Amino acid sequence: MDLGLKDRVYVVTGATRGLGRASAEALLAEGAKVLITGREEKAVAEAVAELGAGGAGVSGIAADNADPGTPDRLIAEARARFGGFDGILISVGGPAPGFAADNTDEQWAAAFDTVFLGAVRLARAAAATLTEGGVIGFVLSGSVHEPIPGLAISNGLRPGLAGFAKSLSNDLGPRGVRVVGLLPSRIDTDRVRSLDALSGDADAARAANEATIPLRRYGTPEEFGRTAAFLLSPAASYLTGLMIPVDGGARGGF
Repeated sequence: MDLGLKDRVYVVTGATRGLGRASAEALLAEGAKVLITGREEKAVAEAVAELGAGGAGVSGIAADNADPGTPDRLIAEARARFGGFDGILISVGGPAPGFAADNTDEQWAAAFDTVFLGAVRLARAAAATLTEGGVIGFVLSGSVHEPIPGLAISNGLRPGLAGFAKSLSNDLGPRGVRVVGLLPSRIDTDRVRSLDALSGDADAARAANEATIPLRRYGTPEEFGRTAAFLLSPAASYLTGLMIPVDGGARGGF
């Protein structure tokens, strides 16, 4: 299937590693041009060098999603470097782990600025400039539907972002601009491996988690990236306002 991504221009935040990185790789493999972001200049430069090794159209910029000036800056950079802007995938690192009684006000405030308000600002800026055929994607979490033990902050913020995304899809639909969300669960990333390690026995934690997944394994970043690329592509032109679980069937509902 031709996803129709050739020469379309996307911004992917948090793309120096993990799910953002895998999504950028999948978009580039389909011929898109991608501006990636990350917090550290060195990490961004290394990711650009690796992603662009085959001549792919990739560029990067160090940016903090919590900075109110970041959204306009990223869109302007995408237009300047690639001559257009067709969509954005908003991916941020997971907030600090912890149970409801453990996380501090400072941890909540920092996560709200980066995970929630930063994402809202990015989406609003994209919405203000995207035209028909444009798309805004959110990388959220399976916690949108089912809280994950030990991730109280994520459990609190991700469902709110899903609600915002749904509201935005209703607002932008008449203009032909789509809004979609992805809900990863146990994908084999550094973040998930670190969460498994918090138990004191990472291997046992992984085995226990895999036993609850119908496919009986963790997903790969590449599997997530391909799903993201499809949802962001013109091939998914009639999909909006939905949250797609990428979880091997782990969600209990339909």
